[in-house]
Amino acid sequence: MNMASKDPVATIEDLSNCDVGYRSEESQDDYFTITPQSPIDYTRPRRRSKFTELDVDGENTCVKEINLTPSNRPDLFTRRRSTSLLTETSCDSDDESSRTPLPRFSLYPRLYILTLVLLIAVPLLYDTKLLALPNVSIIGARAGVIRRVDRNNEATTGNELLRRQNTNTDVCSRWSAQSALVNGTMYLYGGHATQKPGEHDGTWTNDFFTVDLTKSWDISAPVVTGLPQPSGPPAVANGFLWNSYDSLYLYGGIVSDSPAAVPEPYSLWEYQIKNAKWVEHQNPKTSNGNSSNGGNQPVLQTGEGAGISVPELGRGYFFAGHLDHYTTPGWSVQVARLYLKSLLEFTFPGYSNDGVDDLSGGKTAGTDGAWRNVTEGGIQDTAKFPSRADGALVFVPGFGADGILLSIAGGLVTGPGQNESSFSQMNVIDVYDIATSTWYKQATTGKYPSLRVNPCAVAASAPDGSSTNVYVYGGQNLLPYGQQIQYDEMWILTVPSFTWVQVDTDGQSVPPARVGASCSIWNGQIVVVGGYTGPDLSCDSGFYVFSATDLKWQNNYNVLSGGGADTKNTQNQQISQQDDPHGLSGSYGYQVPGAVQSVIGGNANGGATITAPAQAATQGPLATGKPITYTVTNSNGAVVTQTGTSSVTAGGSQNGKGGPNIGAIVAGVVAGFFAVLAAYLGFCAWVYRRQLALYKNHVAMSQRALAGGPNEKTSFIPSSTEGSSARNGKTSSSLAGGSSGIGGASTKLTQSNSNGQDGDVPPLPTGVWPPAGRNSTANSSTEDLMMGQEPSFVGVLLNPRRSLRVINRD
Repeated sequence: MNMASKDPVATIEDLSNCDVGYRSEESQDDYFTITPQSPIDYTRPRRRSKFTELDVDGENTCVKEINLTPSNRPDLFTRRRSTSLLTETSCDSDDESSRTPLPRFSLYPRLYILTLVLLIAVPLLYDTKLLALPNVSIIGARAGVIRRVDRNNEATTGNELLRRQNTNTDVCSRWSAQSALVNGTMYLYGGHATQKPGEHDGTWTNDFFTVDLTKSWDISAPVVTGLPQPSGPPAVANGFLWNSYDSLYLYGGIVSDSPAAVPEPYSLWEYQIKNAKWVEHQNPKTSNGNSSNGGNQPVLQTGEGAGISVPELGRGYFFAGHLDHYTTPGWSVQVARLYLKSLLEFTFPGYSNDGVDDLSGGKTAGTDGAWRNVTEGGIQDTAKFPSRADGALVFVPGFGADGILLSIAGGLVTGPGQNESSFSQMNVIDVYDIATSTWYKQATTGKYPSLRVNPCAVAASAPDGSSTNVYVYGGQNLLPYGQQIQYDEMWILTVPSFTWVQVDTDGQSVPPARVGASCSIWNGQIVVVGGYTGPDLSCDSGFYVFSATDLKWQNNYNVLSGGGADTKNTQNQQISQQDDPHGLSGSYGYQVPGAVQSVIGGNANGGATITAPAQAATQGPLATGKPITYTVTNSNGAVVTQTGTSSVTAGGSQNGKGGPNIGAIVAGVVAGFFAVLAAYLGFCAWVYRRQLALYKNHVAMSQRALAGGPNEKTSFIPSSTEGSSARNGKTSSSLAGGSSGIGGASTKLTQSNSNGQDGDVPPLPTGVWPPAGRNSTANSSTEDLMMGQEPSFVGVLLNPRRSLRVINRD
């Protein structure tokens, strides 16, 4: 059949009689001619391919009478899979087995099929290493109930939104991170970091890593582990990482200023150590309490303040700092930075706090904890208590029911062009009494450090607790602005003397001066991580160790036997303090340095002779309280040092409430009872011996009187009846005596009248008669002697007063 029209149309019937399998896709001007042939056998298997091919069975492949008009287009050929060309050949028209029908697939179905394949195959590849996206699925949640997911890096049961990569611990330098120490593991979060030499401003990060202090290591190869970078907590610097014994709490900090970032409304982020999971606590608000500015106020994010954790009380504190457009959403850049002097207190979940109204009566904080903003504590709301930032906060046990906090260093820059500054004094320390929520001031003695900001500080306790020594390292000045100078000094403030001691590090390998470092103490060694060293140092190794006992920088961190988390001493306390929750953690193996002993007296184990501030305190816990002290013994049980006990109880419950030490009270009462009993028995024994000697003396004199005749005087003291008769000039009656106790002879004594001439016994002087009306017990005791009754020890125990009168009358 010939088709000469411009719209070639062929029916199935037409095509079935042709042995041509070529289909033209030319324009409407093209046409072709098809030569009819014999019917096609449709039972033969067909080859399916992206391309249209003819009779691909390896036999009699041919194309017949293919005539394209116009002929100015190139010849079109269909290739076999072997890439050999199909050419026009003549073939036997009767060989119907070699003919193949024309598969008819248009362009659009092919596109539909290809799109469907891609939609199915590509998502399945996301769970393979092919696309380098392990554990991520874009086709929905996996089997299980879909639960609400906190914004964190770890997958929760049944869900996994996003997994962040592990923190890169190989950086050029880092500083101003938030840090905490829990059971021998030092956690660090965020801060600034530089990746290569020449970077000075650093990048704000949400890096999260640990330093293992339960293993020994060299400062060139510390045991550091990068943890997954969380997707929820913000990238901040100069905040604080509070810690309980099982969780971390990220508070405060400032967001990036280059490039500028916008802070989000504040949420408290908790890292659950056991579950390795970040949990968000949204919209925290304050509670009313002692010295607070009222409750139900939103908690704002504060930057560059001073923080401290007191896990034994279940609380964290953040002092002073500032608010601006890098901490508070909606803060205009036209509004000046606001410096603070408030003390923000956070009570950990499950702990009590009598200073918070909602937790009174022993109630404990819920899962979101409890907040209190202390703004009116003593001198806090006066002019002599200035606002500040970039200081340090240290906890010292004792000197009150819950211990005290010391605010050290800090300051601020003010004035046009930031050319004026205000510093916190280093010769006068602000002291906060935790139990009463009251601030005081305490003067120091000795040469003190120059004014500075952003040092790091830790505290170590003497073995007997008689002194707590605060180590202050590094920092920098504030002016001239943009040309700050960093310090490499180490200072010690010894408490309760409040005397400054500068550590002599001449000749030592001292780390480069720095500011914004993170410091922790464990096994009596101070571990320094990071710190800004100025523009002159390209990179810094960032890990240093200082012996708090030897006062020397060392190249190794050394674990001490008996102070690890795998022992009973999980908090690394002094051996003498490990049963007391108030004992300072990290002090295991620490001894008082000689430089401190020369100031406060005592020895390496304590025994300080100065147990009160050198500049006498006039009020507050330092004026009335004492340190908590302990008895230190050697391994053989010998007492090394023993000091007086504190005026405050050392006991306390885990929920933060202090209380009397019941065991000590019971032991004291029992010991006192036995001491009184021993003294009483000793006194009775003395009285009995005196009375017994008197009795024997009387018996001996009586025998001599009987043997000597009427001229021998007797020493028997007559009874009150006889005395009364003699004084009245009357004759007394006869007194029959019993056994003398020696010879056993019976004796009869007779006194006839007052003249004494006619009786056997001469008269006695009237002055020896007891006066009328004397206690009858004394008289009866005299009668006992005259009646020959030997005194007994039991009788003395039952009536020592009677026996005492007898020996006093003798």
